[in-house]
Order: sequence, then C-alpha cells, then structure tokens
Amino acid sequence: MSPLKRSNNFAARMGRWSASHWKTAVFGWLAFVVAAFAIGNAVGIKYLDDTDLNVGEARKADKMIDAGFPADAEKQGEIVLIQSKQHTAGDAAFRAVVLDVTKTLGTFKEVSEVETPLQPGNEDLVSKDRHAAMVQFTPQGTYDEAALYIEDIEAAVAEVQKRHDDFYVEELGSVSTNKAADEVFNGMLAKAAMIALPIALLILLFVFGSAVAALLPLLLAITAVLATNALIAIPSQFIPVQESVAHVVLLIGLAVGVDYSLFYLRREREERAAGRGERAALEAAAATSGRAVLISGITVLIAMAGMFFSGDKGFMSFSIGTMMVVAVAMIGSLTVLPALLSKLGDRVEKGRIPFVHRLRRKDGESRVWGAVLDRVLRRPVVSVVTAVAVLVALTAPALTLNTTTTSVDDISIPEIEPVKRFDKAFPGGNEPASIAIPAGDVTAEPVRDAIAELQREALASGRMGNPMDVEVSDDKSTAVVTMTLAGSGTDDTSYAALSTLRDELLPQTVGQVDGVAYAVTGMTAADKDSSRAMKKSMPLVFGFVLLFAFVLMLVSFRSIVVALKAIVLNLLSVGAAYGVLVAAFQWGWGENLLDFESNGGITPWLPTFLFVILFGLSMDYHVFIISRIREAYDRGLSNEEAVTHGIKTTASVVTSAATVMVATFGVFALLPLIDMKEMGVGLAVAVLIDATIVRAVLLPATMKLLGDRNWYLPRWLQWLPRLEHEPAPEAAPARAAA
Repeated sequence: MSPLKRSNNFAARMGRWSASHWKTAVFGWLAFVVAAFAIGNAVGIKYLDDTDLNVGEARKADKMIDAGFPADAEKQGEIVLIQSKQHTAGDAAFRAVVLDVTKTLGTFKEVSEVETPLQPGNEDLVSKDRHAAMVQFTPQGTYDEAALYIEDIEAAVAEVQKRHDDFYVEELGSVSTNKAADEVFNGMLAKAAMIALPIALLILLFVFGSAVAALLPLLLAITAVLATNALIAIPSQFIPVQESVAHVVLLIGLAVGVDYSLFYLRREREERAAGRGERAALEAAAATSGRAVLISGITVLIAMAGMFFSGDKGFMSFSIGTMMVVAVAMIGSLTVLPALLSKLGDRVEKGRIPFVHRLRRKDGESRVWGAVLDRVLRRPVVSVVTAVAVLVALTAPALTLNTTTTSVDDISIPEIEPVKRFDKAFPGGNEPASIAIPAGDVTAEPVRDAIAELQREALASGRMGNPMDVEVSDDKSTAVVTMTLAGSGTDDTSYAALSTLRDELLPQTVGQVDGVAYAVTGMTAADKDSSRAMKKSMPLVFGFVLLFAFVLMLVSFRSIVVALKAIVLNLLSVGAAYGVLVAAFQWGWGENLLDFESNGGITPWLPTFLFVILFGLSMDYHVFIISRIREAYDRGLSNEEAVTHGIKTTASVVTSAATVMVATFGVFALLPLIDMKEMGVGLAVAVLIDATIVRAVLLPATMKLLGDRNWYLPRWLQWLPRLEHEPAPEAAPARAAA
C-alpha cells in the first residue's frame, strides 16, 4: 500500500500540530472553557427588552413614550382578576372580595397605584357582563427587582381566594405571569436538553460500538455549547440578545458539534481499518474530513450571518449565538479531537458493545444505502423523476403558507390560564393599543379636543373599546392614549381594528392638529410591524445566503455545476420542510399527533429562521459527500465509480449524523409552545429529507446523469484559486484496528 501524500491544507496542518502537542491542545481547550465561564460571569449577559424587539411604527411609538415618560420606562403592571358565576360587581359579596383584595395589597410597601372598580370613574375595570372585575396595581422597581418579591404578593392573593372559595381570585401581570412562564419554559427546555443528550449518546454508541468513541463527539459538543453560552456575554454588550438564544445555541451546537466530530472520527477509524498506522490514519482524516469540516463550518457561518440582514434584533442575537457555537465546535473538532485521538490511539475503541460492534462493516460502507445506491445508479432518470416528484409534492402546501402570530391561546400550560380567563372577560384588555402623541403642549385645547374626538370615533367604530385611558407626561410634552382592540390581539379582527386606527381615525383627528405627531404600539401593532418587516427583509436574507454559499462551493470544488446543484438541492430540502410545516400546523393535519390546535398559520419569524438554519446544516452533508466524491475522482476513478465510492462510504456517517439531529430537534416538538413545535418539526423533517431523498437518491442520480460535466468550470473562471483536494487512500486489505 502506497502512503497517503502528506497534505499541507490548513485542516491537515491543524491536525498535525494538535497531534504533536496534544497536551497543549487538550488542556488549552479546557482552559478556554473555564476562562469563558469566568469572563461570562464577570461581564454578564445583556438581554433585549420587549420594546427592543419592536420595529417600524411600534418602535417609533416606544421611543416617543420613553422620551416623554423616562421614569416609566421599566414600569410594571399587575392585575388581580375577580370572577363569580353567581354574583355581579354590584353585589355586596362581590364588593367584599374587592375590598379584601385591596386591603391585602395595601399591606405590601412595594405596592403602589392601586385602582379598584369601587373607585369613581373606574367602571372600565368591570367586565361587560359584570361577572368579572379587576384590581390594578404597580409593583415598585424594575422587572428584576419586582421578581424578587412578587411571589409573596401572589401568596397573599391566594389566601384571599381561600377566604372566598365561591369566587375566582387570581393574580396576573407583567411580573407574575412572565416569571412563572419563564420558569416553566426554561424547565421544559432544560428537560428537552436532558432528553436529547442521552438519545444522542445512544445513537453514537450504536454508530461506533464503543463507549469512548461515542463520548468524544458528545463531550466536545457540550463543551462548545457551554463555552459559547458564557462568551455570548461579550457581544451582548453591543447587541443585546434574547433570553432564548441559549436554547438556540444548544440546539445548533449539539447538532453541528456531533456532526463535525462524527465526520472526523469515523474517517480516522475507517483509515485504521484499511490498514494505516495510527499517525497516518489521523493525518488522512485531518486532510480529508478535517478539510470538509472546515469548508462546511465556514458555509454554515455565512448562512447564519444572513440573519443580520433581517434588521430584527432578535434574529441578530440568534445569528451571533449560532455563529459563535459553530465556530467553537469547528475549532474544537479540528484541534481537540485530533489531539485526543493521537493520545488514545486504538484505545478509542475501549468499552466495546459486542453485539453492536459486530454489525459494523470494516470498510465503512453502508449495506442498506449501498443497496439503494446500486438501484439509483442503474436507473438514474427514474430516480431523479421520482425524487423530484416526491419533493415537489411535499413542497406544494408551502404555496399556501400564511403567517400568524402565536397568542396565549396557543400555549397550553397552567401558568397562562389566568391570562386566558382575563382575555375572555376583558377582550383585548390585557395588551391594549398604546398611541403616543408628542406635541409642544398636549394639554392645549386643540390637542385635547382631538384626543377626545379620537376616543369618540374609536368607540363609534365598534372596533375599539374600553378600557380607554389618557396619560399625560409631567412636562406635558407627550400623551399616551390606550384603548382595547377587538379580537384576540393576533387575529384578523385585531389587525383590521389596528388598520382602522392607524389609517383612518388618527389621521382624521390628531393628525389634523399642526405640530402633533402620533404612532401606535402594543402587542398587535408590534406583531403587525414585525411581520411586515420580516417579509420585506426575506429577499435580502435569502439572496445573501444563496450568493455566498454558491461562491464558497464554487471556490472549494472549482465546479459551477456542483455549486449550482448545491443551491438547488438545498432549496428543495427547505421547500419540502416548509410544505410539511404548512400541512401539519396551518392545515392542522398534525393536531392529534402533536397535541395542539391549529391557529391557521405559521409563526412569522420561522420561515426566515428555518431557511438560514436549514441551509447551513444541509451544506454540512453536501460538503462532506462531495468532498469524498471529488477525492476519489481526483485519484483517477471514473465519475460513476467516484460517486459510488463517495456515497457508499459516507452514507452511514451522514445517516448517523442526521439521526442525531432529527432526534435532537424532534424533542422540541414535544414542548407545549406551538413556536417550539413548529421549529422542532421543521428542522427534523428537513434534515431527514435531506439525508435520505436528497443526498442518497437525487444527488447520486444527477451526478450519474451529468457524468464528467459535474466538474465543469468555464474558462473565464479558471483564475479561481486551487484549494487542495486530497486523493483517496489506496485500497488495502481490510483488517480490524488493533
């Protein structure tokens, strides 16, 4: 057997250095993780406020309100809901409960600005059917400060409920509800992670047949996630991040971290089984799979960067988190993994699982996918037509894709039930529309009259209603008018009411006064503006990702056909995932299976998010497979022989990596939040389709049909740099690694 030519590509040099300095690489990595925690704790993560997420007119209104009411920028609001089936708000028994709640709240020094339906002028604190009423109050301090004591107030309110067991008395609000919901969701996400990790370990145990080999990818992925979640504190000082970014980092970090290590480790084991020495096998893996990991990682980084073009601060924070964890996982796979393998050698096979180990083929090829590939290559035209027909059929529902913002009705946890009850008693009252009206003096008669006319017209329209309120800033520079919108807040009725307010009532009233501006914010306005901005930015995001992915593939493989085909195949995977999402969630076909009620659409942020994430992850497999095919082709094999060799030797690795991803993403489909269900299903389905129909059928069939044209590069692009492709190792008598 002739030795593999010594490689000088960047990944190979990293692998050689790490193998020669294994202590520096391993302990340096551990020091990096520890330092990341120290730095993260010292700096602290800066999170986005709810208003920071708003865009368009809603964001403009937020700024107006903050400028006029600087002291109220972090003001919180709480409500005690009182309901009775038998009594109405005018009954003595009902009044007694209201008084008891008021007296109870008065015992807390942190409670201020208590408003009750018993006070004159507060008729809007009673529901239309008069079987419900609310007591409003303001907890002192910021959200973080109020969160420290809010449970004491909730406990006291619960005692009121016990004293009046024929009434429903419950507290809800910006502190109590958000704190309870956050604790539940964080617990569920942590539980999902705890489920995903052992599932990933079981899959890796089956893939490698040994405990040590299975633990290496998982440990590298976990440390990459931990380091990233700590280091994200640094960029958060400049671009605040969403609290959920940690869960996105976990999701992506676990997926790519396991993938990269799996690609690398399986190639090293394959080279050892082919008869190479430990060092030679490691160098071969570094030069080939290491190079594929490097190209794949850079492609994923470019795809994730596309989220910056959305203009959405939440997306930008996701982009930062995912780019960081991909970069960290990639560096770990190219440095720490070869260092550990150089030290462990064949001891990486320790802890063998006999039955599983005997199922593995020593040549690295997959029996199942080998049989599939043989049939695909015998009938490439039939395979292409069949695969495309299936993908188009799956994509077809995406043509009817509609976006709908998640409301509280789409969340099925006990902590949200008080909010649902409140919304039924006071439709739209929990998140009213807020109209910011800055002027020189909002108490001047023309402005006052215009605001009064606005309120009258709003009530007369039938699309807005009580409670209505007008608050004037201390310097009289800004007025804020709040009013409820018809509907649930996120349905067509609420959006129609918002349009009436913005496009008709405000221009006809406040807009007629010289020197007066206005803007509308609130949940409905923010959702509408966010959806509009997302649709506007989608072409830019998609264009950036597609263009740079094409250029990177073109430079990496010096083939315009490979680059174009990568784009087309990935778009088919994403389109099929969109179609499945629409059928399952928008059409409601998955209601019984996934335990939810369809709201008639997909959450607005998901299509762009899925495109970016899925495009990046799909490129992992594509780069890995094409690298192996090109490696064999450059060695001198014919196109068909190279395709056969490349697919058969990578199919089991791709299948294993995809199984880990599908299992990880699938866990999130079990959460009670429909956004998480949609994200989990979308990611899992796309990866599954990509690893089977696209990579195992459509890719080899099209490569067979195109023949040597797969590697076509026009003369006018011959100036492109030649990135080194390693020749495939010469055939050798297979033997088990010692």
